[in-house]
Amino acid sequence: MEGIYMDHAATTPMDKQVVSAMNPVFEDVFGNPSSVHSFGRKARKYLDQARRTMAKSIHANEKDIIITSGGTEADNLALIGTAFANKDRGRHVITTVQEHHATLHTAEHLENQGFRVTYLPVGENGLVSVDDLKNALTDETILVSIMYVNNETGMIQPIQEIGNVLKDYQEIYFHTDAVQAYGLLDIDVKEYGIDMLTVSSHKINGPKGIGFLYAANNVKIEALQFGGEQERKRRPGTENVAGAVGFQKAVDLAINNKTDRNTSYQGFKDQFISHLSDSGINFEINGDEKKSIASIVNISFPGTNVESLLTNFDLDGIAASSGSACTAGSVEPSHVLAAMYGENDERTTNSIRFSFGIFNTTENIEEAANRVVKIVKRLTA
Repeated sequence: MEGIYMDHAATTPMDKQVVSAMNPVFEDVFGNPSSVHSFGRKARKYLDQARRTMAKSIHANEKDIIITSGGTEADNLALIGTAFANKDRGRHVITTVQEHHATLHTAEHLENQGFRVTYLPVGENGLVSVDDLKNALTDETILVSIMYVNNETGMIQPIQEIGNVLKDYQEIYFHTDAVQAYGLLDIDVKEYGIDMLTVSSHKINGPKGIGFLYAANNVKIEALQFGGEQERKRRPGTENVAGAVGFQKAVDLAINNKTDRNTSYQGFKDQFISHLSDSGINFEINGDEKKSIASIVNISFPGTNVESLLTNFDLDGIAASSGSACTAGSVEPSHVLAAMYGENDERTTNSIRFSFGIFNTTENIEEAANRVVKIVKRLTA
């Protein structure tokens, strides 16, 4: 039985064009980009080209791109790095209850270090309220961190509105984890008032182990590690040149094919939901479907539970998830759905995230829907 991959929000298969771009670098470019000799300069040239591509994709200055090991490190650097560098101005940080654990656990660490963190609630639609943010701002606030697109529900948060609000508070930095948004939504960090932005390569068909943090020139940030002076002293360590080249190619492909990918993924989502509806099974979409990204849908199947669903899906060749990949091995209720509906709501333990990507087809989406319907009918019989 052919496996059908519907977990692109967890990670994406590498595009063959990305692999082809990286192979010559593995074979021929071994110099340290910090070395001044010709071998180092050759590596530096590739790294600089990749950085320019990353910066251009969000309308940023290339000097403001910090290459990291991925989204988690970028979120940590954004929160801890700015909190400690600006603690003399205040110790209040604002985030939301539905953030990725890379942000939530970092915020908890800041609380242990004497910072005060406000966790904004979300409504049943999965969206944070701009008014709640306004009411949470204080004279002590130094940082606001709100994800662009929720990784479990796909809900697109009001980032531009928040950015506009915070433009009146020049002393408060605005960070957004854009890991699920990048490559599908238009992002202009200067126009939207974004001071810091997180991106991860393996979410856009690039290699794992590399990402970037955009940090505007005015952002005062402390390095989390100590060593060399790479990344303009903000992130020491020899850069991953081959990874950067692969990331660059993935960025090029994502930006150039953004419209087509959105159309394609939305088509897959609509087809999948329509097939479930026509089958007569009982299900409910979590969040406001009209305000979600094209690539993600989170569905509740009443009368079932996550463990049995995922086990049966896997046995039938369907790869899906109960939420964030970092907690996919856990049977705990989704903290995102608990924030939306309450901790005791059955939707927190019977919901599955399906996420679409470039390796899906109308044929395998239809086949996946058929298998899902068969399994749900069996489990609820």
